Amino acid sequence: MDFNDTPQEAAFRVEARTWLAAHAPAHELQPGVTIPDTEEAARGRAWMRELYEGGWSGLTFSKALGGRGLSGAEAVVFSEEEGRYHLPKGPFTSIGTGMALPVIAKHGNDEQRALYVEPTLKGDLTWCQLFSEPAAGSDLAALRTKAVRTDDGSGDWIVNGQKVWSSWAHLTDWGILVVRTDASVPKHKGLTFFVVDMKTPGIETRPIRQISGASEFNETFLTDVRIPDANRIGAVGEGWACCMTVLMGERLGSGAHRSGVEPLLDYAAKTPAAHGGTMLDDRAVRQQLAEALAEEQGERFFQARLRTMVSKGENPGALAGMVKLAYASRYQKVSGLGMELRGLDAIAPEAGDTFTPDLQYDYIYSTVMRIAGGADEVLRNQIAERVLGMPGEVRMDKDVPFEQLK
Repeated sequence: MDFNDTPQEAAFRVEARTWLAAHAPAHELQPGVTIPDTEEAARGRAWMRELYEGGWSGLTFSKALGGRGLSGAEAVVFSEEEGRYHLPKGPFTSIGTGMALPVIAKHGNDEQRALYVEPTLKGDLTWCQLFSEPAAGSDLAALRTKAVRTDDGSGDWIVNGQKVWSSWAHLTDWGILVVRTDASVPKHKGLTFFVVDMKTPGIETRPIRQISGASEFNETFLTDVRIPDANRIGAVGEGWACCMTVLMGERLGSGAHRSGVEPLLDYAAKTPAAHGGTMLDDRAVRQQLAEALAEEQGERFFQARLRTMVSKGENPGALAGMVKLAYASRYQKVSGLGMELRGLDAIAPEAGDTFTPDLQYDYIYSTVMRIAGGADEVLRNQIAERVLGMPGEVRMDKDVPFEQLK
């Protein structure tokens, strides 16, 4: 694969760079400055609205759905250029555009696509992910939240259960929800996928205080929550296939396109060394930064290849897990390297230092990525079995009805 821009892509890059230079600075977050989550959410919506009005939202979606019908390669080009700015983007926006919309576009019907795609691209609808549970994290198919049809002839469903690690659930409009609708079949086969209005009676979110001091994660309790059958995405029992579409989008989007190494290169080049010169003159520092940059570039190119596969209608399958696995490891390593370069200032930064607080946050948050979107161990198993063709692990629950599992 040639990673150099084609003439068409080069022209598109110039167009994107010009538009972003005129519009992105007004939406940028200040380095090292913490703002309330409500303000960050509002600014995230505003940036999504700006993208939509400028014609830069949902680039690969059809024009009929509010997008531009462009290729995956052009979407990658725009993401690279957008990543040059510190914009209010994260789970608050990416769960909608990178997880909810792909599953609705692939498994939903025309009415659902008309209802949810364009409003999400505009920032009018934001989304959270209601997947993990206290007893179903890495083994998502072990989830116990249950949905049963009502007996009043409406076709509606009543949902009871608990979800956890629901990013931004306390501020988002809608959630993508997977539940168990049949316990008489093996655990992967009895699941069904819904979208749910987070203002529905019976939904309660409780923030989880994190080590960073933030509370972007939540516990979400669902008690006799009534969901219309019109909110079901795909067929009854097709929930696992829908989940795989969501997770592929999440894993392909890991790392976005903002470099984590380039700021460290700039810092090392500007910081005097103890024995003259700068930190970048130190061979050991150069070696570590060079290795980190090579890994980052390699992952970026591999990610671009898989996105191109998706744009052609191909399914990367377990290959998408390689992107997430590599990113999680690199994110933690680069954050640790940044802390080492900062030295004692990484522990007690001076007043006015805006660089270190962001670095500290990345260092703390990097541990999350070893679990979120698929734990390292799970992804390694998937890659070994589905990419390398190695024997699968012994699974005692493979063909056992869920209701018989202990």
